[in-house]
Amino acid sequence: MAPLTPRLVVPIDVKKHPWEQKVPLHNRWHPDIPPVADVTEGEFFRIEMVDWSGGRVKDDNSADDMKSMDFTIAHYLSGPLRIVDSDGVPASPGDLLAVEICNLGPLPGDEWGYTAILERENGGGFLTDHFPSARKAIWYFEGIYAYSPQIPGVRFPGLTHPGVVGTAPSVELLNIWNEREKRLAETNQDTLKLCEVLHQRPLAHLPTAENCLLGKIREGTAEWHKIANEAARTIPGRENGGNCDIKNLSRGSKVYLPVFVEGANLSTGDMHFSQGDGEISLCGAIEMSGFLELRCEIIRGGMKEYLTPVGPTPLHVNPIFEIGPVEPRFSEWLVFEGISVDESGKQHFLDASVAYKRAVLNAIEYLSKFGYSKEQAYLLLSCCPCEGRISGIVDSPNAVTTLAIPTAIFDQDIKPKRLSERPLPGPKLRRLPDLLSCSNNGQLPVTQGQSGTRAP
Repeated sequence: MAPLTPRLVVPIDVKKHPWEQKVPLHNRWHPDIPPVADVTEGEFFRIEMVDWSGGRVKDDNSADDMKSMDFTIAHYLSGPLRIVDSDGVPASPGDLLAVEICNLGPLPGDEWGYTAILERENGGGFLTDHFPSARKAIWYFEGIYAYSPQIPGVRFPGLTHPGVVGTAPSVELLNIWNEREKRLAETNQDTLKLCEVLHQRPLAHLPTAENCLLGKIREGTAEWHKIANEAARTIPGRENGGNCDIKNLSRGSKVYLPVFVEGANLSTGDMHFSQGDGEISLCGAIEMSGFLELRCEIIRGGMKEYLTPVGPTPLHVNPIFEIGPVEPRFSEWLVFEGISVDESGKQHFLDASVAYKRAVLNAIEYLSKFGYSKEQAYLLLSCCPCEGRISGIVDSPNAVTTLAIPTAIFDQDIKPKRLSERPLPGPKLRRLPDLLSCSNNGQLPVTQGQSGTRAP
């Protein structure tokens, strides 16, 4: 007998807004957001999801949507799902939830995505001080491959994965999150040396009722107001998993998530067709709508058995991830090194963030020698299957990081050559199209996008 097809638990209509979906979505973490469905462990099921913005980003010729993006919407998630065993007994606090990714991909009929730079005043990214203006590249999918009219000469297979997968926090854990992040947000940025060189976004994204979507809980009710003002934002990864953006969590992977509430209340979203390590431009993967086909297992008492707390309470744990067997194969890489010395020449002590910024800048400068604008290179390094590594973290004063780019994604040879082997100057150095820019800065895109299907 042929195996059953996966049960569709959360369907998505990309022509509808997140709040219009048949099964309610949510964009916050809170223990009191009710589950939308029960799933039995061992069951093969399918969950669909909108892109993180809920369709606000369009397949069009402008980056205006990124310039004005309101991050209080992030991220629209599918779930929560209550996980029970074969006897109907739900997962319990202290258990470990093993989530196996059996299959995943873009939603049929919506096979496109986008990568973007946010406006500095609207959040920016890892290199906001170098790239302060909003830009956008549209990507189209051909099976496992992606290409962009705005970054031509590049085509690569995607390592598709969910950016967000996590369980609901308990009341105690939610309070820990909110208290520690509030303390950080109240810190004087001038006392944080990292802010001098990274020009980061707000130090933390605290709870807000603005654009809050809480699944089955009706907006405007007393219950909604209470939860909306307590619920944690989904932007950072935390003890529950959440927005980890681990690009290798693709087909065949397993995520071992701690369970903090009865039923686990599993949620997922923020699907990526491809992403580079670090997702450096912030909206930096190839963002898309998509689906996951999953199977869950409850490991009773697994938190105590397998997760050792690193912190003051038993709740200070982190998930374990098991990488699957399916990944693109590349045999040749060009690797760029970075050390913890910033652009002004200032030495930092074993700072891996500064070192990674230096590695990324080195790679951008190099790619600009082959006809790419620096903005194009920045977006490409954010979404292509490049590999980031911490190579050294003990040899003071310099941390050493690397960024490895697979050379096969380019249609030209980008490896260094002796002078006698270099191509003649002129037509060989192509003038590439501009990225999609905002309508008010006087730049015109050179490519015509397809008509988008997502809801406004």
